[in-house]
Amino acid sequence: MHASDVMHKLATVIDEHAWHELPSLLHEDFTCRYVHTGQRFDAPSWVRFNAEYPGFQRFVLEDCVGTEDRAVGRAHVTGMTDGELQHFEVATFLTVRDDLIIDMTEVWADVINPA
Repeated sequence: MHASDVMHKLATVIDEHAWHELPSLLHEDFTCRYVHTGQRFDAPSWVRFNAEYPGFQRFVLEDCVGTEDRAVGRAHVTGMTDGELQHFEVATFLTVRDDLIIDMTEVWADVINPA
């Protein structure tokens, strides 16, 4: 499977809150790094982090480019904080091995004035 196809599947699973499907996309040696916070996750901790994230609403993939084993996507994310809708942008870089995500790096940014 092409890495951009994996990115699209990942985005769909997250947007649909289908947390039970998330582990099936991740390689047993999966690692994820959040550049903006320095956090690092293995597969179980990353799935749990996403499933338990308070107020999460949508993850909409707006752009994606890739090769056979690498892809990068840009998504718009929304969530509720203290009763107010918050907007974020995230760039996700992933590497695929055996049709599964083995490495991921994410860079998150707040959106001050969503378009």
